[in-house]
Amino acid sequence: MARLFLREEISLGKAPSRTDYQVGILPTLCRQLIYTSGLMKTLTRRQFTRTVAGTAAAALASSTLPKLAVAQMSNASLLRFPADFQWGCATASYQIEGAANEDGRKPSVWDTFSHTPGKTFQGDTGDVADDSYHLYKEDVQLLKGLGAKVYRFSISWSRIFPDGAGQPNEKGLSHYQHVLDELLANDIQPYITLFHWDLPDALPGGWESRDTPKVFADYAGHVSKRLSDRVGHFFTTNEFVCFTDLGYKTGQFAPGKKLPPAQVNQIRHHGILAHGLAVQAIRANAKSGTQVGLAENASVYVPVIESHEHIEAARRATREENAPFLTAVMEGKYTDGYLQREGPNAPKVEAGDMKAIGSPLDFLGVNVYTPNYVRADASPAGYMIERRPTSYPHMASPWINIGPEVLYWAVRNPSDLWKPKEMYITENGCSSDDAISADGHIEDTDRVMYLRNHLTHLHRVASEGYPVKGYFLWSLLDNFEWADGYSKRFGIHYVDFKTQKRTPKLSAEWYREVIQRNAVV
Repeated sequence: MARLFLREEISLGKAPSRTDYQVGILPTLCRQLIYTSGLMKTLTRRQFTRTVAGTAAAALASSTLPKLAVAQMSNASLLRFPADFQWGCATASYQIEGAANEDGRKPSVWDTFSHTPGKTFQGDTGDVADDSYHLYKEDVQLLKGLGAKVYRFSISWSRIFPDGAGQPNEKGLSHYQHVLDELLANDIQPYITLFHWDLPDALPGGWESRDTPKVFADYAGHVSKRLSDRVGHFFTTNEFVCFTDLGYKTGQFAPGKKLPPAQVNQIRHHGILAHGLAVQAIRANAKSGTQVGLAENASVYVPVIESHEHIEAARRATREENAPFLTAVMEGKYTDGYLQREGPNAPKVEAGDMKAIGSPLDFLGVNVYTPNYVRADASPAGYMIERRPTSYPHMASPWINIGPEVLYWAVRNPSDLWKPKEMYITENGCSSDDAISADGHIEDTDRVMYLRNHLTHLHRVASEGYPVKGYFLWSLLDNFEWADGYSKRFGIHYVDFKTQKRTPKLSAEWYREVIQRNAVV
């Protein structure tokens, strides 16, 4: 009987792996055995569980299993990534560097904001953070220990131009040259983000000023000219909504303002214009062959059911709900729907703006944490965004609602809409209530669960031929988590912020195995 059912299960393809037996073949086999033996009518739930476990164990031990199947039980080939897939980690300057007043650096808006009472958790600041400015060699060794071949990190604008513009600071540039040399000496390729929210505080008006995009382009051109001998990939900006809406609409982030819609929309426009002008400046100044893109936390829309009408609804939602940012960048225009919704509050666009904003990209990076679910409906938009029930599960950070299929749709939707040449997952990770056990370990099983399930869906989208080329886990280290200060830990290495000691968590061990096997484990 067992031999008969097993043959039926494996007749359609290659021999199954251990995971297949655990989640597919064996449960099916056990149910069939129990039903056909007539036991089901008399079994309690507990007895059923025990019977399944015993039957599964017997089946695994049985000599009737094909030798090939036994040999492949630990083989992750079914969830293996392309041979050239890039694995790495991501960080940001203000979150890890510290050294806030060293070597000519002047304050960013986040220095000022975090030092304002009541703006961050318990008044935490990035003055010291992980002290990576001094400990970068140790952090590079953490990357090397994982087997990571790529590292995404950002440059502090106010280290290079302390006043935002004017005379560059050679000490600041020299520091990053040393970091790059250390990475390259350890066979790790750098991917640089030019702006991860730490705007020089000296710039008049910040992102309210149309001059800021212009000086950002000057900064991007200077840095790319000086560093493209060591760097092949530049991201212009990171997450438009976080330094526009959260900084100037809700006041949750620096500089902490709450402005009316018309001003917010103009700030949004300045943000994407800065990106577009920076793309042009990098192409004009960087070494030939340098690749340019951006890292964006676009809202990701997942169809409630994978049917044609709901998939189309998810695609429509992706385009329209991201209209102020990613859609404008990828299409070089604002959608009619966005302009109609905003009416007199729509951004004022000058000649040449949209052409710059729509400058072609070499790659698109997406930061992915949580999904939104949509269904098709008969409205003019063609979709409806589902509300989450109060019981919907989330990670330690309440905004990270769990839905691992988000990683699949974060790649598929933009690919179907805009056909980017290449895509990267530039951030993906979660916070955890990490605690060090008596024996010195950090067993962050919830983070491993979150990451493993997301990578399963990343494997799906890669196996379907979508152009996803790499994955940057957020984050290498516990760090200054913006308004949450040091209350939320996102790293796969635990940081004791008093001693700066780094300790690998279970998730670091797991990720090292992922990289080594180039597969979900």
